[in-house]
Amino acid sequence: MKKGIIGKKIGMTQIFDEKGNAVPVTVIEAGPCVVSAIKTVEKDGYEAIQLGFMDVAEKKATKPQAGVFKKLGVTAKKHLKEFRLEDISGYTLGQTVKASELFAAGEKVDVTGVTKGHGYSGCIKRWGQHHLRMTHGTGPVHRQPGSMGANSSPSRIFKNKRMPGQYGNEQVTVLNLEVAKIDAELNLIALRGAVPGSKGSIVFIRNTVKA
Repeated sequence: MKKGIIGKKIGMTQIFDEKGNAVPVTVIEAGPCVVSAIKTVEKDGYEAIQLGFMDVAEKKATKPQAGVFKKLGVTAKKHLKEFRLEDISGYTLGQTVKASELFAAGEKVDVTGVTKGHGYSGCIKRWGQHHLRMTHGTGPVHRQPGSMGANSSPSRIFKNKRMPGQYGNEQVTVLNLEVAKIDAELNLIALRGAVPGSKGSIVFIRNTVKA
């Protein structure tokens, strides 16, 4: 069964398993989400549900979005995301979806988020290249890249050469993360390992595609 939910990354900590081993986990506030729209094959050409997460003032939502949530009788939501599911018969408009209802400890999930942005970075930070020797006679710039290729032939830099540029701030999906623990009361889910994004960033949790 395909399933998914929207969450907010809280941060990393550690918990202890049954054997007393420390397990690094990422804590995510997953839901509660509201089903704000349902896509059907007859009307839209595909089956999916749209979830809304995090309350927002009605004046900060667009008029069409505010009208949709007002019709459903729920508070306007800040983040919206569609999840394509195999079966949407169990969902209704305005329904509340929680992580504890979808996932269980020991289950594998995929998490999508936007990585931390580092701005315009050099090739040492961006690609992990070596710097020049930190001795006299080298420089004056020690963190500049070395040779870019031969001079006479081909007399150009090849495409896809690892160069300085924008680093981070891109969508990344981490596969096969294990659900270590779920707190149903606080809507928290602890995933074993690291999750892309900074604290407070929005992530999308789905059932894994490579179990």
